Amino acid sequence: MTPYYIIAALAAVIVIMILWQWRHQRLLSLRAQLMREALHNHDFSFRLPTDGLLAGERDLQSALNDTGLEVSRLLARNEVESWQKLTRILTHEIMNATTPISCISQAYMSSPAVKGTPLEEGIRAIHDTCASLNVFVDSYRKITQLQKAVITDVSLKPFFGGMSAMYANLRFSCDIEDDVTIRADENMLRQVMANLTKNAVEAGAHRMDIRLRQQDDHTDILVSNDGCPMKPEVAREVFVPFFTTKKSGSGIGLPLSRQMMMAQDGDLSLAERPVPSYSTTFILTLQTYTK
Repeated sequence: MTPYYIIAALAAVIVIMILWQWRHQRLLSLRAQLMREALHNHDFSFRLPTDGLLAGERDLQSALNDTGLEVSRLLARNEVESWQKLTRILTHEIMNATTPISCISQAYMSSPAVKGTPLEEGIRAIHDTCASLNVFVDSYRKITQLQKAVITDVSLKPFFGGMSAMYANLRFSCDIEDDVTIRADENMLRQVMANLTKNAVEAGAHRMDIRLRQQDDHTDILVSNDGCPMKPEVAREVFVPFFTTKKSGSGIGLPLSRQMMMAQDGDLSLAERPVPSYSTTFILTLQTYTK
């Protein structure tokens, strides 16, 4: 090979390396831009793919992915703990205020001087209102008195098969292999699914879709429905205790479901973009996965 061809080959290699380096730097810049946008939108659960990166860059991207996810979990957990403390204080103060009113009104209703008089109806209304308020407050104690999770192996295919049998009016699509199991509290997981399914039915859903998305260190269960889509202002508040758009709603279903997932070292979140052909997708995150 003459020196001319050697020089041409070296020049070609150099050009290819320059082009590859330029393209690689563009890719890294795009990743940085996507991460900045995610942080600007307070979306700390971002996960960027590691394909096409060098070994060290791949490790760095994985670490950034894990950091973002952990920050998201910590923020969610702190938010839940804050609501727990507030709920505990409110329920305690309300119960302290209504208990003497209930006792006194009960005593007056039993008095011969009140029975059969116009006062009886008014005092009974006060007593019944206190009783209803006590029942209302007691229901919110569920948020602050959650039992410790009992983690066992849960086979997902029969688990979701049992769920679909309970809701004959919904058409379930379950894209999960037969031999997939996870580590979770089965009763808590069933209650979470029951809440999500109930909400889907109330939103007018006819179809539900369940599928897995395996990540490096955890597994996401994507639960989608084709009911009426949430408005953006509603989607931002769905995990806030007592928030509800239903006339008869209590506003504790989704916050309680999220707490149940956190008790299993997991999380419950609303996907920004639902699974295609569905209007709403919730993500149940669990930390362990076996197959």
